[in-house]
Amino acid sequence: MAAQGRKNVHGKTGVRFKTGYTASKNKSMLRNIVTDLILNEEVKVTSGVVKELKSLADRLVTYAKKGDLHHRRLAASVVRPGVVGKDGKDALSKLFDDLAPRMAARNGGYTKALKLGQRRGDAAEVVIVRWSDR
Repeated sequence: MAAQGRKNVHGKTGVRFKTGYTASKNKSMLRNIVTDLILNEEVKVTSGVVKELKSLADRLVTYAKKGDLHHRRLAASVVRPGVVGKDGKDALSKLFDDLAPRMAARNGGYTKALKLGQRRGDAAEVVIVRWSDR
């Protein structure tokens, strides 16, 4: 193949096939993390993920508090199916049966983030996200 010019630097012909971090990968990562948050009640993430994670988790708790079939299906489109926690419940049933009644008195602010410091390998800021009633 002929040289294409300087696309994404590196060499004379540039980087030929650059794999990007796409929106679908980001969405998939957030779905995994929020499912872990529901099952384990806390999760460690980097500071860049916290804002999106808190927003998604709060939205899911709001769906669970409404509790009808439509909102259960909306939550099921986000939460990973088939993932079972230590107590034998899947994430969706734990969200609707356990977390929603615990958060019934609140009007938002279901999660809180606590800074832990920097990660050892790359000095990324690590934050623990957990439910506010704990």
